[in-house]
Amino acid sequence: MIDRDHALPITRQAHLLGMSRGAVYYLPRPIRAADLALMRRIDELHLEYPFMGARQLRRQLQREGVQVGRRHIGTLMLRMGIEALAPQPGTSKRAPGHKIYPYLLRKLAIVRSNQVWALDTTYIPTARGFVYLTAVVDVASRRVLAHKVAITLEACHAREVVELAFARWGTPDIVNTDQGSQFTATEFTDVVLAQGCQLSMDGRGAWRDEALAWARRFPAPFPGQPCCIEVRPLMGGIDLPPEDAERIIREQLAAIKQCT
Repeated sequence: MIDRDHALPITRQAHLLGMSRGAVYYLPRPIRAADLALMRRIDELHLEYPFMGARQLRRQLQREGVQVGRRHIGTLMLRMGIEALAPQPGTSKRAPGHKIYPYLLRKLAIVRSNQVWALDTTYIPTARGFVYLTAVVDVASRRVLAHKVAITLEACHAREVVELAFARWGTPDIVNTDQGSQFTATEFTDVVLAQGCQLSMDGRGAWRDEALAWARRFPAPFPGQPCCIEVRPLMGGIDLPPEDAERIIREQLAAIKQCT
């Protein structure tokens, strides 16, 4: 594009092309052999552990005796066009025009089952991306009433999981959710209101009831055991389709329920 033999000065040619003059004169340097070897190892680790970012890769490489900084690893990852698979924000984004219901749990004493249910959606990483796990939790007993794994974040999945909970456990006084578009859609809210339940929604950025739903959703079967689903089999590059992810979650839920 730049004609160095043309009568028009190179500076003017660069300006007309929208390029900086430094880009015209810059000569790319070859990648160092050490960086090539490091990039090869980063690529191998990324294939084996796709959830590792620059910090985790640095720690892993240091365990292997390779001393390298996080910023340099980030630069090489950018050059290679790879990035860690990680949950991205979006499960709690509300849609414009959807009605937001008031928060009803402030200073409310929750003392019995079927008084308040909490719904939330979270990510579970797999080798091919992510699946969405939506669960209905009874706040008083901390029991998982229903759950569903899906590959999309849509109101139909929230509707189906709450309908399943209604069919199995009756109706609560209050159903609490966040302001995610899957919960503010009329497809979901109409089903809840038709059962005579009150809808409650957290404020923007509220973490309290989501923490209640996900950090306490599975009480420890025995003292000292962790109170959460073991999702590590779904991580680390294992190529699981969504139906296998749902099967593993279903089996672990059943095992937890037998112990509680």
